[in-house]
Amino acid sequence: MAENLSLQNFDWDAYENESKGAQNEEILAKYDQTLNAIKDNEVVEGTVISINKREVVVNVGYKSDGIIPATEFRYNPDLKVGDKVEVYIQTQEDRKGQLILSHKEARTSRSWDRVNEACNNGEIVNGYVKCRTKGGMIVDVLGMEAFLPGSQIDVKPIRDYDQFVGKTMEFKIVKVNQEYRNAVVSHKALIEAEMEAQRKEIVTGLEKGQVLEGVVKNITNYGVFIDLGGVDGLIHITDLSWGRVSDPKEIVSLDQKINVVILDFDDEKKRIALGLKQLTPHPWDALDADLKVGDKVHGKVVVMTDYGAFVEVAEGVEGLVHVSEMSWSQHLRSANDFLKVGDEIDAVILTLDRDERKMSLGIKQLKADPWENIDAKYGVGTRHFAKVRNFTNFGVFVEIEEGVEGLVHISDLSWTKKIKHPSEFTQIGAEMEVMVLEIDKENRRLSLGHKQLEENPWEELEAKFGVDTIVSGKVAELNDKGAVISLEDGVEGFCTARHLAKEDKSQVKQGDELDFKVIEFNRDAKRILVSHLRTWEERKEAPAKKESKKEEAPEMPKVEKTTLGDLDVLANLKASMEEASAEEAPKAKKATKKAKKEEE
Repeated sequence: MAENLSLQNFDWDAYENESKGAQNEEILAKYDQTLNAIKDNEVVEGTVISINKREVVVNVGYKSDGIIPATEFRYNPDLKVGDKVEVYIQTQEDRKGQLILSHKEARTSRSWDRVNEACNNGEIVNGYVKCRTKGGMIVDVLGMEAFLPGSQIDVKPIRDYDQFVGKTMEFKIVKVNQEYRNAVVSHKALIEAEMEAQRKEIVTGLEKGQVLEGVVKNITNYGVFIDLGGVDGLIHITDLSWGRVSDPKEIVSLDQKINVVILDFDDEKKRIALGLKQLTPHPWDALDADLKVGDKVHGKVVVMTDYGAFVEVAEGVEGLVHVSEMSWSQHLRSANDFLKVGDEIDAVILTLDRDERKMSLGIKQLKADPWENIDAKYGVGTRHFAKVRNFTNFGVFVEIEEGVEGLVHISDLSWTKKIKHPSEFTQIGAEMEVMVLEIDKENRRLSLGHKQLEENPWEELEAKFGVDTIVSGKVAELNDKGAVISLEDGVEGFCTARHLAKEDKSQVKQGDELDFKVIEFNRDAKRILVSHLRTWEERKEAPAKKESKKEEAPEMPKVEKTTLGDLDVLANLKASMEEASAEEAPKAKKATKKAKKEEE
């Protein structure tokens, strides 16, 4: 009865739920044991179970399969079902409960680890050159992209980068950037390592003066690099040819095979100096033995400087034409005014030193020296037209012809004008007529004059500008001491500041035209002093003097007693006056007749 009661009170629902929960947990535990333990952000291996155009389904032993875009396997067109691939767990379940995988990130992660390992160990790896980029190439190395700089492709400069695209080559990883997860590779480093061994072997056998065959590897503006079969040497531009070389490309070309001689080498600095011109005789040794001073030669201008021109008279043989030997002119100029690079000229040998290998040349010697017959052509008193070359404070230097120059002193420019500086009278480059005043053969210089072309006007000017003459003038220049006055016939006078005073008390200005009175005329000093003050001051004084004379009362003569002695003196005076009148009478009569005739 009791048993029946206990069975009746037994909770069968709770018993069933308890047994099912335990059973479920046991089943779940056993199920979990059949699955792989995976975590987010880790790389695992999976098996390809399905492939279509859009997706690749991969089983990683998890409760669901992962889906990867087919584009991530584009690099592997031979992928098939059953292949093992590495995948990266991005997330175990997204919102739809789907396992999200990435094959690309798995490759990148694994590749980055392998790249770091290869860099640390100095390992040589294979890489596929994918394409060109700015400054170099993009290379696929160990499953990731790396940068190959253009300078690291080969030991010699590369002129065609496209020839490497699509090739598989060996590289050494030379640099990694942990922050940006990129790497730099080099093919040149592998070549250099091989060449270093060859270089040591080659350098040990080098000797100065040894002649070797090499290939032109690179051409620069300062020289040419030669590949000697594993080691490079430099031919400096000055060692390419005995002559002047402006561009090494004139002598050699890229990839050309040439023989060179070893001039010097430094094992520590890994430098080898080579020469090309040393393989041919020095041009001075082949110079004509009969060539001597005074001979005429023909050459080409190869270098220009301010002081002269270097002329190549034979290959590798140059002579200097100094600027002073280019023209008989004493007016020194730059050599560039006479010649330019490339000109072909004739010259005369002035000096020749075969031991020092030096030669000086002259051009002006091809023309006659104009000073040899200077007296006949430019004698004293002759007139000529000359070109103004230069100014000084004391005169003008002019050139009558090339090599014949002279000085016109400032005092010989004009008879009448006061010239402070020659630039007031003429300008550089202008033509001027001159007269030869003196010849200085020793210094090769003429004394010239310009005013001497006209007669000295000062003898005639005295009659026109005599003292007390009233003349009209124009104020040409004002200064503290007074003013320069322009008078007629191009004559200039000077008026002091006190004598510039105007009647109305106003200030005199430049350009004013006024009347002046000549107060001094000095023919020898060529000086005329004038005054405006005197013209109106004396005009005022004249009426005042007349009135003062009218106002003065006439004085009555004093009557004094006449003595007997006074009477005798008066008698003698009267007699002498009568005699004089008698003598002068005929003369006065003649003068009267002459005056009447002139009136008629």
